[in-house]
Amino acid sequence: MKEAAVKDFTQYLSLQKRASPLTVKNYTLDLNEFFRFLESEAGDLALSDISHQHARGFMAHLMDKKQSARSVNRKLSTLKSFFKYLVRNHILTVNPMQKVQGPKVAKKLPVFIDENQTKQLFEGYTFKPGFEGVRDKLIIDIFYQTGIRRAELIGMKENDIDFFNGNLKVLGKRNKERIIPFGIDLKRNLEQYLNVKKHTNLQNPILLVTLKNNPLSAQNVTKIVSEALSAVTTNSKKSPHVLRHTFATHLLNNGADINAVKELLGHASLAATQIYTHNTIEKLKKSYNQAHPHSGI
Repeated sequence: MKEAAVKDFTQYLSLQKRASPLTVKNYTLDLNEFFRFLESEAGDLALSDISHQHARGFMAHLMDKKQSARSVNRKLSTLKSFFKYLVRNHILTVNPMQKVQGPKVAKKLPVFIDENQTKQLFEGYTFKPGFEGVRDKLIIDIFYQTGIRRAELIGMKENDIDFFNGNLKVLGKRNKERIIPFGIDLKRNLEQYLNVKKHTNLQNPILLVTLKNNPLSAQNVTKIVSEALSAVTTNSKKSPHVLRHTFATHLLNNGADINAVKELLGHASLAATQIYTHNTIEKLKKSYNQAHPHSGI
């Protein structure tokens, strides 16, 4: 019964909610982890016998394993979506997750690199020679100049680039398409990369590939970005998302409209974008404290 319910739910996510394969995989892993916990604690329970106490026990179990509040909340979110689906489809009459509240998550400002470090990254960092170096530099450039997500980048095809109008077509979360403009520098780097790719006899329609003509994996991209960022920052975080944060923060610091930044990032709500304004406020505070004679510093 549980296995069939999970299968129906994941099919619903894929076909109706148009969730990505990675999202479906993560939901499945979360649900399987929950059911393994239930079996170890209470035996083979029917779905109708699962209560909010079981969910709270699972939450306590995760926190005992030192999982972060953010990770625990993500798994609880999976359970809430799953049981909501079961109630809506009349498989259950009561949603056991209604009485479950996740742990509070401490708000953290997005990690980004400043404009001097960005300049150093593009002007001082030495990329590999040949095709791989041209590709790796383009990866850094696309992340910083467009703010797209890692999954959006590795899924991009050559025909998603519109050189005439100067924009990229991106397929984001929930398969929502958006158009992102790019400038002359990125245009030149894209043209250079595609020219080198062609002359290296790599004909995969996916934009970013290996020397074996296979699409770059998420792990490949993360490693490339991490190595490049290590040359300019001591931040512990050096992921592609740092460049996405940098893109948004630099735009807002230089006067971009927050609604425009929201659209560029592909955020569903303005609240998700507003966190970047905190970085701008911190910069203003720093300038005030350094310059104002009565700042107390």
